[in-house]
Amino acid sequence: MPTSSPTAPLSVAAALTRAARGERLHVDEVEALLRATGEDADAVRDAAASARDEGLRLAGRPGVLTYSRKVFIPLTTLCRDRCHYCIFVDTPGQLKRAHKPLYMTAEQVLAVARRGAALGCKEALFTLGDRPEDRWPQARAWLDEHGYATTLEYVAAMARLVRDDTGLLPHLNPGVMTYDEMLALRGTAPSMGMMLETTSRRLYEEPGQVHHGSPDKDPAVRLRVIDDAGRARVPFTTGILVGIGETLRDRAESLVALRDAHAAHGHIQEVIVQNFRAKPRTAMRGAPDADLREYVATIAVARLVMGPRMRIQVPPNLSDPAEFALLVAAGADDWGGVSPVTADHVNPERPWPDLDELARLTDGLGFALTERLTAHPEYVQDAERWLDPEVVPATRALADAQTGLAVRSTRAATPPRRPRATAAGLADRAASEPGALDDDDWVRLLRAEGDALETLTRAADDVRRYTVGEAIGIVVNRNVSSAQYRATGGDGRDTYDLADLRRIAADARELGATEICVQGTPAASEAPDAALEIARAIRGEAPGIHLHAFRPADVRHLARGTGRDIDAAYAALRDAGVGTVPGTGVKVLSERVRRLVAPEDIEIERWLEAIRAAHRAGLRSTSVLFYGHVETAGERIAHLRTLATLQRETRGFTEFVPMPLPGHGTALVPGRAPIDEHRAMVAVSRLMLSDTIRHIQVPWTRLHPAEVSAALRAGGDDLGGTLLDGRVLPRVGVEHGHEMPLAQARRIADGLFRPLRTRATDYTEPARAARS
Repeated sequence: MPTSSPTAPLSVAAALTRAARGERLHVDEVEALLRATGEDADAVRDAAASARDEGLRLAGRPGVLTYSRKVFIPLTTLCRDRCHYCIFVDTPGQLKRAHKPLYMTAEQVLAVARRGAALGCKEALFTLGDRPEDRWPQARAWLDEHGYATTLEYVAAMARLVRDDTGLLPHLNPGVMTYDEMLALRGTAPSMGMMLETTSRRLYEEPGQVHHGSPDKDPAVRLRVIDDAGRARVPFTTGILVGIGETLRDRAESLVALRDAHAAHGHIQEVIVQNFRAKPRTAMRGAPDADLREYVATIAVARLVMGPRMRIQVPPNLSDPAEFALLVAAGADDWGGVSPVTADHVNPERPWPDLDELARLTDGLGFALTERLTAHPEYVQDAERWLDPEVVPATRALADAQTGLAVRSTRAATPPRRPRATAAGLADRAASEPGALDDDDWVRLLRAEGDALETLTRAADDVRRYTVGEAIGIVVNRNVSSAQYRATGGDGRDTYDLADLRRIAADARELGATEICVQGTPAASEAPDAALEIARAIRGEAPGIHLHAFRPADVRHLARGTGRDIDAAYAALRDAGVGTVPGTGVKVLSERVRRLVAPEDIEIERWLEAIRAAHRAGLRSTSVLFYGHVETAGERIAHLRTLATLQRETRGFTEFVPMPLPGHGTALVPGRAPIDEHRAMVAVSRLMLSDTIRHIQVPWTRLHPAEVSAALRAGGDDLGGTLLDGRVLPRVGVEHGHEMPLAQARRIADGLFRPLRTRATDYTEPARAARS
């Protein structure tokens, strides 16, 4: 354990001078830097940023921030530890009730890895609990049944399988390992990792503290693992966790301990400075999140302690984008692993940022975003010393020969066609290689019955579980029909005016809504720009509420009435406060279907034109398919393919809603029960769209309660909105009379043994006040 020096200067200026000269700071000095305030704190951040910039220059990539494009593989959520802030871990009983496996099967692992490879990922992050077989007999029995002596032996087998099948490079986070175990795993992966978290013995030894009762969180044990990784010549990722009850002294000692371990072996490739975020259903659910000022200070001091050449990583999904400038100004130079495919299963309430958006934000901070491999360039380029010969070919296949960074990410080619499979085989292939299926294959899956349907829904639910995670989303919202707006005065019952609308918005805000949804073409008696009046009134009264408003048909009405083209109409709505738009207004993207079912709907080409214009204006939208009428299975598949193509073009859809058309209920398969119609539709939607549109919403207003739960077990991950009627003019909502209070939504989620997550309209975190 690091000790202080009695002669160490405690002034910030003196410590900064020593750091600038490349001298090792003593613990007392590090603590003094962590405590700096005012101008001293500014000086610490400035020094850290300068050190980071010097390090990037020395690395040959000035002005470049890095990240790793990954898939997250939670091989098992069983663990022998009991950390008070962890939501990742399950017990065998919880897994059984939720119909989740004790360990992911090889097929499930490959399904996730292949999807990642198809989207240009290069890292497969294996994360799991520590030695579950030491605590749980069920884990021991599973390993025995499948022929593995230990969980780590299974990790090795799956890592090799992923590497050899997909080319992805495994990064292993299996917890505490011995020196010999690391040597055995070294041939399966170019890098490994384990967070130190903290050197605080108080948090480990004292009853009630976060690490009490968790044998693998003994600081001495974790420091031994980090040292052993150096002796084994393993490129290693580690770091500290800020805000779990540790003191500033603890943070200082933790950083110095990591520096000393790296000085001995040179193996720590990055230090993660991670901020604690409280999670529901944990012992620390009521604890405050890490203080932003202290978090930023820790990033800066980590940079000064570890030096210019160390990579300092900050997880982008654990901070709000508005805070990114502070993190970068404090000396961070790496965003870590970010996935376009899978959720952060350790922090499921915090979605990854979109990679294009992360690049834009990084560029706005004056840096270029560049992809790296799971092993950092310095270790890739010195492969003879740092990489086992077994992993060198796969690593070099993905590395730029000049820089050691990743070769440019590209979407993989469509997999080759394989011999025609059984329905069960098709479902498995759809889970791992959806691009290998043609339209006839998808039609077969849509028509699945009996055992084939069960296989289909299990496969879709596995994809849902391992990509977007277990949480069921819902937004707290209120619906308003713009068709009932009357500028000259409402009737106090079924119509409303601007004054009423302001009261509706204020009421929604007071009820905790984070969204107001407005749909419907204004009446012919209203001004052509009535939609703009409505938007301005809502945003003026409740500027903190997100406005999700106006279908393509409504926007075309605005454009025609005001002499604007469609792009200008969306721009005007955006400027008036609209944040996202509904993608409704068509049933199926087929003119044949439109003419037969809803000839009054907007023409298909006009709908596509409007959606593209909305996305160009920066307004994301929902997407839908109304099924169960005259459409064929092939037309449903064509609809989904069109949406997927459009999403690749614009990246503008937030979710897809497969919605049965009211008053019809025509079975695609004669005699098949309605519940099975819905399960098949949701499952195929999940499998076809998971690589493009991440969220599949279950339209609870159109289904019976049992059908809602069944759809959520078939790949659905969202319930849409609560649709509060409110206390002010409740009858002017589009779905008046249909409400799902959060308590009811929680009962649905609890019945499936899944957490409920209140979300914002765009699937980010809602304002804290609205979550309460």
